Amino acid sequence: MDLPVIESSPPVTAGCSAGSCGSTASQMDGLSDDIRARVQDHPCYSEEAHHYFARMHVAVAPACNIQCHYCNRKYDCANESRPGVVSELLMPDQAVRKTLAVAATIPQMSVLGIAGPGDPLANPQRTFETFRQLALQAPDIKLCVSTNGLVLPEYVEELARYDIDHVTITINCVDPEVGARIYPWIFWKNQRVFGREAAAILIEQQQKGLEMLTARGILVKVNSVLIPGVNDHHLPEVSKIVKAKGAFLHNVMPLIAEAGHGTFYGVMGQRSPKPAELKALQDACEGDMNMMRHCRQCRADAVGLLGEDRGAEFTLDKIEAMDIDYEAAMVVRAELRAQIAADLAEKRAKAHAPAAPQVTPQVIHFQPHAAKPAPAAGRPVLMAVAAKNGLVAVHFGHAKEFLVYEASASGARLVGHRKAESYCAGDENCGDADLVLARTIQALKDCEVVLCSRIGYEPWGELEAAGIQPNGEHAMQPIEEAVIAVWNEMLVAGRLTAGSTAAKRA
Repeated sequence: MDLPVIESSPPVTAGCSAGSCGSTASQMDGLSDDIRARVQDHPCYSEEAHHYFARMHVAVAPACNIQCHYCNRKYDCANESRPGVVSELLMPDQAVRKTLAVAATIPQMSVLGIAGPGDPLANPQRTFETFRQLALQAPDIKLCVSTNGLVLPEYVEELARYDIDHVTITINCVDPEVGARIYPWIFWKNQRVFGREAAAILIEQQQKGLEMLTARGILVKVNSVLIPGVNDHHLPEVSKIVKAKGAFLHNVMPLIAEAGHGTFYGVMGQRSPKPAELKALQDACEGDMNMMRHCRQCRADAVGLLGEDRGAEFTLDKIEAMDIDYEAAMVVRAELRAQIAADLAEKRAKAHAPAAPQVTPQVIHFQPHAAKPAPAAGRPVLMAVAAKNGLVAVHFGHAKEFLVYEASASGARLVGHRKAESYCAGDENCGDADLVLARTIQALKDCEVVLCSRIGYEPWGELEAAGIQPNGEHAMQPIEEAVIAVWNEMLVAGRLTAGSTAAKRA
């Protein structure tokens, strides 16, 4: 829809015609063609890919060689979505059969990762036997691993041998004094080492492993847990150092610290960061490193698209009853990948094409983007989106998470996500709707707009009363186009001047 445009401060065109609007484009545009090709179907390494491709983790690595104050590897916690949690531990043969079953059932599944529940490299035989079998039986699946890095240097050659070219290292600090507040001990050379000495060894090994991986051309993503009062002011330095050593993506995640999880931080009352604190820290690091903002802090046995978990469909008893024809599945998977690649190529071509002039009876003149007009004079706005497959496609009452975008004159960029409970369990029965709605509104309190495919009268009124404007006018539109269209509408309506900032800003 054409919008009225003010000549002195033209709004951004809908979509990503600037070529650099949105975190998807800005994250990918700075990468080489080789790296882009290697991450384009990896949902954990590419923000764009996570709308289209699924991943799975297999829990074959129970042991760990360090202790973190934020970790407690409990089993059988099906309702918990956090690292280190699994419902079933697997042997390599079981993990391979499960992988084949998932990939045959979910053709979008492109990546198999081993991330726990302990550390994969503290369980080398189980980890590499799984990789060995999958390399032979499922050659179309990317293999990747996440590690704390303590013994990483001694396994770099083994990782390369199995063509594992995506490795994630969790690096929370580069200062042993900070590290001593995060790691009480490590198990090193057959003995436990404590405190600052333990942290110094871990940091040295992590940095050595990072350098060795990047020297081999293996892509490295660095995960860091943001712990308020412990490493929050330290993480920008971490980001600079790991970038200088070759990491191409930094994922700063919020600490999950609830007493019920039984972690040291949870029991001791260490708070988690607020969404605004996480965003500010990510913004502070972004000048030095491509930032990942779509992480869901997945379980060690997660299955499906990011933001969903279909693990219950693939328990051991269920996959034993499945008839798996993986050769036929690979044909279907290849066709699907080709179609997704073509769709993404078309989307990118449109995104980078010069914007045509927009003329309506209300428009005086609109200067094409190719002529680089002055930025529109409007403040940034946070918008929550009930999304699926890259579209505004979820009913507000059915949303289990909201993607949060920051819209501005520079475009739309993903800045995070907020978990939620389904407000309505059905057309007639909404259960504890009032409590669920109140929690959702609290989670979205720093957003000014909520975009969804549909929304009921009651939640509409409650959101408006909380200063959040519901919007169902862009159903089934691409997220970034919808977000920028709403931002333009707000700009033209005079709602984006500096003095119009919502009083509820967190």
